Amino acid sequence: MSKKEAAALRRPFVHELFRRNKLNLAVTVFSAALCSGGALVISWLIKGVTDLISGAGDHTIGRLLIIAGIAFLLLVAGGVLDWVFLSRFRARAMKQYREYAFDRLMEKGIQAFSGENTSLYISALSNDVNTIERDFISPIQGTIQAAITFVGALVLMIWYSPLLTLIAIAFSLLPIFVSVLLGNKAAKAEKAVSDRKESYTGLLKDALTGFAVIKSFKAERSISRMHDESNEGVAAASGDRTKVNVLVNYASVIAMGAVQFGVFFVAAWLALSGKSITGGTVMLFVQLMNYVLSPIQAFPTFYAGAKSSFGLIDKLAGALNKNVPDEGGRIAPRLSEGISIRDLNFSYEKDKTVLSDVDMELKAGGCYALVGGSGSGKSTILNLLMASSPDYNGSILFDGTELKSISTDSLYDLVSIIQQNVFVFNSTIRDNITMFSEFPEEEIERAVRLSGLKKLIEERGADYLCGENGSGLSGGERQRISIARALLRKTPVLLVDEATAALDAQTTFEVLDAILELDGFTRVIVTHDLDENILRRCTGLFTLKNGEIAEQGGFDELMERKGYFYSLFTVSQK
Repeated sequence: MSKKEAAALRRPFVHELFRRNKLNLAVTVFSAALCSGGALVISWLIKGVTDLISGAGDHTIGRLLIIAGIAFLLLVAGGVLDWVFLSRFRARAMKQYREYAFDRLMEKGIQAFSGENTSLYISALSNDVNTIERDFISPIQGTIQAAITFVGALVLMIWYSPLLTLIAIAFSLLPIFVSVLLGNKAAKAEKAVSDRKESYTGLLKDALTGFAVIKSFKAERSISRMHDESNEGVAAASGDRTKVNVLVNYASVIAMGAVQFGVFFVAAWLALSGKSITGGTVMLFVQLMNYVLSPIQAFPTFYAGAKSSFGLIDKLAGALNKNVPDEGGRIAPRLSEGISIRDLNFSYEKDKTVLSDVDMELKAGGCYALVGGSGSGKSTILNLLMASSPDYNGSILFDGTELKSISTDSLYDLVSIIQQNVFVFNSTIRDNITMFSEFPEEEIERAVRLSGLKKLIEERGADYLCGENGSGLSGGERQRISIARALLRKTPVLLVDEATAALDAQTTFEVLDAILELDGFTRVIVTHDLDENILRRCTGLFTLKNGEIAEQGGFDELMERKGYFYSLFTVSQK
């Protein structure tokens, strides 16, 4: 990706940091100006007092005290405004950034994470966000204040000695050179830490998700070794980052020390040479050089932090730009004619064909079953009907409209899917059924009854908390929740992918029977359970073998042929 493309992807994320946040930022800038003004006045007071003591001043003690009072009022006013608005600015910036990133995450395609590392996003919305706040957002106000003070100090310096000011500017080029030289190193070091933390987060996720497998296979030592290696990688990258940051800080301090000593030495020489510079002016320059050097000192750190933060933003923006379905046109949420699949070819990887020349006609209102051995392509067909990938050859037509030209938002009003792997949120049973939407009570009760959840709700109540990923429920209970969700949505097309795999024979029959009784719906069922009573009631059966349609027809027709379906059915009855 070119720098121009990366900048274009980054721009909306940076914009979110400041959107609806300009007032808070403006007030913090104003408070910075007040504090800067107070600090500059105090510096000028040091000159006035020094000249007064040496007999070169023209101000009285009373006047200097009044001016000092004004300076401290400016500092207090700036501090109060900072106290109120600075926290608001930082909190809103990160809140909006997280919300925007998460909304973009929700725009991804339905099968996006089958080929992506979810740990990247977990790390980006936790570790990386903290880094962006610490290294980019938090230093903004201080950097602005240093810049305002820098300008004010420069004006005062020019007013009292243009020659000495030019000398000071020449000396100041040294720390600027240091900051530019080391900024890229800091950005690379921060990205390396982010990558290591992403990998570590992924390992933790795998270890916790697969904990039962680890224990049952006695793989604790191996997993612990993998953990220690990943943890060591994080520690090494963090150590390298610390080294770079220390190098940046110390190089800046050394460079600024050289600048400050040089300017002070030249100022003293000019004063002793009788170049119209008083002792008070020398003291003023010494004080103002702190404010000239302060932004130069802050700039390397802020520049490095900004570069690092932009690198992290670029990483997230680039990932969020992948697997986002192209927006197509809207279609009505109904199916009048049916779904036509013609000459469908698909591969997950090059030279590894999953589907080959598949032709299917699914009439509206019909119920169709896809049967076949494991890996024959049944689930892939259902996933493609849900727009999991546009990288297929051939046609998938909904009432004559090509799937690739339909917006995913519109498609999901037409099609829903019940899958074998069910995710249950750590919320109530009711929320998991309704997916946090409002439905009429009678419709919820119907979905509960048809999915077989009535007994569970009677025993535990609709407000029972399901636990993390449904840990408080059995596999069958989680599957019933998935079925209830789809029944409640009542989309015209219902895809069922091995939805009864975790259910007993009686419940499997009841659930499939309920699906078959849904008049007016087009149903496509992938099932491992070849129950004659269910299959006879299907409009048509499609038998897949090695990614091809081996046979199609009604139950009796396929049994009479005594071909591949006959073999599958006969074996399943033993």
